[in-house]
Amino acid sequence: MRGAGTLINIAAVLAGSTIGVLVGSRLPDRVRITVMQGLGVFVIFLGVREGLNTRNALLMLGALLLGGVVGELLRVEDRLESVGRRIEQRANRSEHEPSGSDRSRFVEGYLVASVVFCVGPLTILGSIQDGLNGDIDLLATKSALDGFAALAFATTLGWGVAASVVTIAVVQGGLTISAVLLDGVLTDRMVDEMSAVGGLLLIGIGLRLLELAEVRVASFLPALVFAPVLVALFGQ
Repeated sequence: MRGAGTLINIAAVLAGSTIGVLVGSRLPDRVRITVMQGLGVFVIFLGVREGLNTRNALLMLGALLLGGVVGELLRVEDRLESVGRRIEQRANRSEHEPSGSDRSRFVEGYLVASVVFCVGPLTILGSIQDGLNGDIDLLATKSALDGFAALAFATTLGWGVAASVVTIAVVQGGLTISAVLLDGVLTDRMVDEMSAVGGLLLIGIGLRLLELAEVRVASFLPALVFAPVLVALFGQ
């Protein structure tokens, strides 16, 4: 069944987040900080590895800059933050009102997890394979990885990580549907460049996790759309 891979992914993230929240509350602050720094370094490594797969750095730069401009004009990051806050408000409607710092942590968890779980090559390739022929092998692999990553993220960032399943459903579901509609249009080169641009976004997330720079990574998400377009125009 097409879309089954995304459902498995959502279940894995929810399970990992739940365990992470339960475990995280028992860990000393120094342990949580170390875990977050380790994740930041690892995410940067993944981003560099994927970014180096580009065949044309200028195309990647063009996609990134165009995507950033469009993302800021559309206020993608601000809208994702708004979604995260609305989810948090509904989740806490029957409970006490959280403090400002707790709320910031929830939204940060939502933003970080949404980008990390939705821009990697497994997301792109797996969703496309799921849409084209119902093959969920890549998304099943991604689900296992995301489950462990969600556990680690949630130890520090809390329930906001679990809320990222909303973004996973929209992004991966959208890619799967697009693959069905664009069968025969997307080439391997286009998918490779999309993955490379996704790698740059992961580097931005890594810098954010390490608190080295507050990169507005979500605003660059439209770059994933510009990458195949630029390949079609200039990369053949």
